[in-house]
Amino acid sequence: MKDGLIAVACGSPVVHLADCARNAEDTFAMMRRAEQSGAKILILPELGLTGYTCGDLFYQDALLRGAEEALATVLEATRNLEVVTAVGMPLRVRGRLYNCAAVIQKGHILGVVPKTHLPNYSEFYEKRQFAPAPEGAPFPIDVCGETVLFGAKQLFRCEEVLELTLGLEICEDLWAPVSPSAALAAAGATVIGNLSASNDLIGKDAYRRQLTAMQSAKLLCGYLYTSAGEGESTSDVVFGAHKMIAENGSMLAESRFKNDLLLSQIDVQKLAYERRRTQLFSEGEDMAVTPFSLTVSRTKLTRYIAPQPFVPEGKDDRDQRCREILLIASLGLKQRLEHTHAKTAVVGLSGGLDSTLAILITGLALKMLDRPMTDIVAVTMPCFGTTDRTKNNAVILAERLGATLKTVDISATVRSHFKDIGHDMADHSVTFENGQARERTQVLMDVANQTGGIVIGTGDLSELALGWCTYNGDHMSNYAVNCSIPKTLVRHLVAYLARDNQDKDGQLTGVLEDILDTPVSPELLPAVQGDIAQKTEDLVGPYELHDFFLYYLLRWGFGPAKIYRLALYAWESKYDRSVILKWLKVFYRRFFSQQFKRNCLPDGPKVGSVAVSPRGDWRMPSDASAALWQAELETLE
Repeated sequence: MKDGLIAVACGSPVVHLADCARNAEDTFAMMRRAEQSGAKILILPELGLTGYTCGDLFYQDALLRGAEEALATVLEATRNLEVVTAVGMPLRVRGRLYNCAAVIQKGHILGVVPKTHLPNYSEFYEKRQFAPAPEGAPFPIDVCGETVLFGAKQLFRCEEVLELTLGLEICEDLWAPVSPSAALAAAGATVIGNLSASNDLIGKDAYRRQLTAMQSAKLLCGYLYTSAGEGESTSDVVFGAHKMIAENGSMLAESRFKNDLLLSQIDVQKLAYERRRTQLFSEGEDMAVTPFSLTVSRTKLTRYIAPQPFVPEGKDDRDQRCREILLIASLGLKQRLEHTHAKTAVVGLSGGLDSTLAILITGLALKMLDRPMTDIVAVTMPCFGTTDRTKNNAVILAERLGATLKTVDISATVRSHFKDIGHDMADHSVTFENGQARERTQVLMDVANQTGGIVIGTGDLSELALGWCTYNGDHMSNYAVNCSIPKTLVRHLVAYLARDNQDKDGQLTGVLEDILDTPVSPELLPAVQGDIAQKTEDLVGPYELHDFFLYYLLRWGFGPAKIYRLALYAWESKYDRSVILKWLKVFYRRFFSQQFKRNCLPDGPKVGSVAVSPRGDWRMPSDASAALWQAELETLE
C-alpha cells in the first residue's frame, strides 16, 4: 500500500450449482488465499454463491435462502480477514430479485451493489428472473442481521489511502453503451471490480480483453474482471474463468481456463496523478461512500516494471515505434523547411549518435520534399578531442548520404579565442570545453547564413533533462529534431535505420553500426593515444537509469523514494542499491539546476508523452528549490 501500490486479486473458485454451502466453503477458502498473498481487494465471479446458470431455480425460496445462509457462513469464517471482497449472489429486496455484489470485509457487509444492465438475448435472459438496479440513491436494507446500503451508486473508500476508492459493476454493465463504471470513476473510483459470468466463444476472449483494457484507459482506473469458470452448466455454453487485471490501458495480468487466483498491483497514486493532470473527472455525480480500513504495509511487487520505459521490448512493437517517431520528426522538419523557405539544412556532424540521428531525420524530410540530399550541409568541426574514428565516421556518413560535406577545423580559432580571454590551454576546465561547443554553434549558424539555410539541432531529451549541453552552444539551433527523443531510443532509432539500409547500402549500414559501437562523448577533452578521453556516462551516469528516472518523474509525478523503489525492482539484476541511489541524486541535482537551459529551448517536434518544452510540456521556474526532493533522497538507504 505504500507508494499507492495496492495488491489486488481476481479469484474463480470451482462452482457447485445450487450447492450454496459448498460454494461458501470455496469462497472463504479463496479469500484466505488472497489474504495470505497480501491482496487488499478481491473480486469473485457473478452469482458465485449459487452459480450463474441456475436458471428458473432462482425462483425457488430454498436457493435464495441458501444464498443468504452461505453469505452468513462466509462472513463468520472471514471475521479475521482484512481483504475487501466482492461476492456474487442473488438477493431479494422489496419484493424483487436482484443479481448483486455483496462487498464484505472482516465479517461485515460494507454494502450491496445490484446489476444495472441485464442481458436479453439467446444464451442469457436474466430479465426472466432478475430486476435491474433501482434508479436513485442507495437505500438501507437488512442482510444477515446488518443494515447496509443497497444500490448501484455507491463507492467504498480506504481511510488510509485516499486514492483507493472501489466501485463495482456486474458483467453486462461493462458491455453497455453507458456503463455504471463511467459514473463511478467520475465520482472518484480508481479501482473498478467486475463480477462476471461470460461464456467463451471463438474470439470472444480477445473482445473482452480489448473492452477491459479500453475501459481502464478511458476511465483512468484499475479494472479487475473475474468471470465464472468450471462448475457452471455446460448445457449450451462453456465458461472459461477469464480473469484480467488492467490499469490505464495496460493488461497487468490475465488467466483463462484456470480456477485460480490472479494477482497483481494497481498503482492508485499514479492514477490519481493522471486524473489531476487531465482534469477529466471533476464533475462526477454524488455517490454514497462507505469507508473501510486497511493496515498500511509495503506491497510486494510482482507486476512487470520495464527497465527502459521509453523502449518497447518486442521487436515488432519497437520497429513500429521507430517508424512512427521518424515519421513525426521528419514531418515536423519538413514543415519548418517549407515555412522558412530554407535552401539548406545545416547539421553539425560529430560521428556520434545524436548528430547521426539528426542527419538521418533531415534526409527523410528532404525526401518528403523531393529535394536532393545535397541540400544537407554536413559540417564536421574537428578540435582538440576529436578522434580519427568519429571524424572518419562523420565523413563517411555524409558522403554515403550524398550530403554536401564541409570540414571546418576550429582548433586555431579556439586557441585564438583563449588567448584573447587569457585562458591557459593547459586548463581543461568548463571554459575549455564550452569554448569549443560555442565556437561550433557559431560556425553552424554562419554556414546557415551563407547557404540560406537553418541549423538542425542534435541534442536529445536525456541531455536536456540533465543539462548536458552548453548554454548557447549545442543547446541552440533553429529546429531541434531530437529534443523529445530520449537517449535510450536514439540508439534504437539509429539501429533500426541501420537494419533498414542493409539491402540497399552495405557501406552506410557499416558506418551506422560503428557509430552505435562508439562510446557516447562530447569529445571536448584531448584524446589519449587517439582514443576518446571523455565518456559521458562515466561522468553523469548511465543514460538507461536517467531515462528511467525521467520517465517516472515527468510522466507520472513520482517522488524520489518511489522512483528509487521501482528502479531497484526493475534494475536489480544489473545495478546495486548504492549505484542507483548515487545516480538518482545526480539526476535530481542536475534536473533542478539546469532548468534555465530548458526554459529557452528552440522549437522541435514532440514525439512521445514526455517532453520538456516550456511552451507546452514542462513549466518550471529556473530558480525552483530542490530542497524537498533532496531531503527525501537523504532518507533513502
